[in-house]
Amino acid sequence: MADSTRNALPLAVTVSGIGGQGIQLLSKTLALAATKAGRHAMLAADYGGEMRGGPSSTSFVIDDKPVNALPILEETDAIVLSHHKFSERAVERLLPGGVCMVNSSIVDQSVIPTGARVIEVPAADLAKKLGSPQTSGLILAAAFNSLYGLVDHETLVDAMRDLIPPYRQQAIPKNIEAMAVGRDAVAGHDLAGAPA
Repeated sequence: MADSTRNALPLAVTVSGIGGQGIQLLSKTLALAATKAGRHAMLAADYGGEMRGGPSSTSFVIDDKPVNALPILEETDAIVLSHHKFSERAVERLLPGGVCMVNSSIVDQSVIPTGARVIEVPAADLAKKLGSPQTSGLILAAAFNSLYGLVDHETLVDAMRDLIPPYRQQAIPKNIEAMAVGRDAVAGHDLAGAPA
């Protein structure tokens, strides 16, 4: 696993939330952006049959070298918690001192593991302020990308564009706006979660 510093690879990540929060799009956007930037990524998704409200999680690995196996991760360098519901497995996997990015608008702080380097992003509140509550996942994706310096912001936006199906193209302008908000939400923060 990485040492959880900016640009350290390989980077193993678990994302956890509930259906309808954009967990799958958040993770696919980060993984695809990494490959667009010449890195390697492997992603495993886990979600219930429900469209909304059920568990939704992913695990992915990003590296400069080929990733040869599905990321069934027993421990991770970072977790992204979009909701506290169903977060137990993600929290258990976080390495001591690992990064825990939380959707602080929603996540019950009691689930955050002791010793984690916490990065709070009020993604749900920011998305509501944009008039686009369904973009909270993309806000978190852009914040995570910016925090770790994985790829340039435009590459991340291009990955999102590639993943939006033709019947949802009207959502792209708001998605782009949300991603800029997410990038800016962590400006001035280091991986310890303290202002730089």
